[in-house]
Amino acid sequence: MRGRLPPWFKQRLADPNVMSSMHGLLDGLKLHTICQSALCPNIGRCFTAGTATFLILGDTCTRRCTFCAVKKGQPSPVDEAEPEHLLEAVKNLGLSYVVVTSVTRDDLPDGGASQFVHTVTRLRENVPGITVEVLVPDFRGSEEAIRMVVASGPQVINHNVETVSRLYAEVRPGANYDRSLELLYAVKKLDRTIVTKSGLMLGLGESREEIIEVMSDLREANCNLLTIGQYLQPSPQHHPVVRFIPPEEFVGYEATGREMGFAEVASSPLVRSSYRAAELYNKAKN
Repeated sequence: MRGRLPPWFKQRLADPNVMSSMHGLLDGLKLHTICQSALCPNIGRCFTAGTATFLILGDTCTRRCTFCAVKKGQPSPVDEAEPEHLLEAVKNLGLSYVVVTSVTRDDLPDGGASQFVHTVTRLRENVPGITVEVLVPDFRGSEEAIRMVVASGPQVINHNVETVSRLYAEVRPGANYDRSLELLYAVKKLDRTIVTKSGLMLGLGESREEIIEVMSDLREANCNLLTIGQYLQPSPQHHPVVRFIPPEEFVGYEATGREMGFAEVASSPLVRSSYRAAELYNKAKN
């Protein structure tokens, strides 16, 4: 399903001067963002607010998820200067809450966990009072990798299940639904003070019953925060949008999630993983 989007996706155009300035900063520091790589519909809003979700370990993913706009292929070697450049961007932007994610790097022995550690450590050592949220891949189920990330001290660890179990083979080849749930559960076993978070895309062909089942599974894994948004097809080669979910249905999932015990749920068509990230974190801590 392609073509004209429903009217609830309409947004204001961002100030081109502000956008140019942000692009210049990122390009100058050789940094990537998931905002750019994943064609996020909220990029104008976030860049205008002087924030972004930083993408480490390059901009090329080793997996071939059919929903994702991020480049696929053979990644470049890990840039050892990347954590320092990211720190410089955070200082330049004056950020007190930072979201860091990555491409999946199955080509690396630790899946890229050490780069997360270096990044979180540099931020926490050099920006007093900073809150760091990491959105991590599954590290192929490596307990040592997730242990390393937990030990580095991020306040929030996010790992998106993305969709319902039935659609994994079609939408997330190379990933495993149970493995993703186990990662979230493992974080809580290692450090109960860390806030855990996950996200879902709707419109890929899932049923309401399957969505509720995923939400229940996440609560069983002690997941604190949940984001739910509408999937948008990046190109004709990607998984089609089976259905555009109306805003009122998203409101219903938000209410259901709170009833289930999530500390906070952000659920609307334009919600993405880092949507209102600081606000959701504060709800989980209060």
